[in-house]
Amino acid sequence: MNQLERFLATHPYDPGCEQTRRWLHVYVDALLTGEDPGLRLDAIAAHLRDCPPCAQERDGLMAAVSR
Repeated sequence: MNQLERFLATHPYDPGCEQTRRWLHVYVDALLTGEDPGLRLDAIAAHLRDCPPCAQERDGLMAAVSR
């Protein structure tokens, strides 16, 4: 499945980009402390797997706070 197909076949509980952005700092904090954020924020994790722009925001936030 290519990225477009994966993007178009989103999970019915996908919180969407706006909600994911609201929780992104919590997700990144969990990553930085060694937690698996997918256990607490499974819908956010699913969205990040399926949405390249949001995944890029996660990566950018990780880079910014890791300096």
